Amino acid sequence: MADEEIINLDDINYAVYKIGEWKNHYEINQIGLSREIPVTKNTITHIKFSMDEIRNSQFSLSDKTVNGFVAIAMQLNPKVQEMELDDVIELEENEYQNILSELDGLDVLSDDESIPLDGEEYLIYKLEKDCHVTTSTPANEFTQKFYEAELKKIEDALD
Repeated sequence: MADEEIINLDDINYAVYKIGEWKNHYEINQIGLSREIPVTKNTITHIKFSMDEIRNSQFSLSDKTVNGFVAIAMQLNPKVQEMELDDVIELEENEYQNILSELDGLDVLSDDESIPLDGEEYLIYKLEKDCHVTTSTPANEFTQKFYEAELKKIEDALD
């Protein structure tokens, strides 16, 4: 019988989440719209880095320069499209601060621990660098099924 593949939680090549709900409600920040709650320090660091990259992207809307979260929300979210741009900018800032607070308050697993790759307790993504972008690929069947169901929800919401 083959040994079960185990990943160490300090491995920066994996992002590990549990399925859950954020404390706050979010309209703009895609991190807060997900039901994926990080359970490792490395995953939280990765999320913060990704948010900073999106927030550091600048776009011109009307007479203002906005960050990537605001620009994406204005393009894709009908609720946000009905709002005044200044209100959207303020909402994004509040959501960003709330997510940072939630991330900093999460109970995380110890870096010294390890988990089975094929378990069904955690969502596990393999992280790989592709040029300047980090891509995340579901690392097991449980995560793949969750990922596909979440993509279907997004597609249905956009139709």
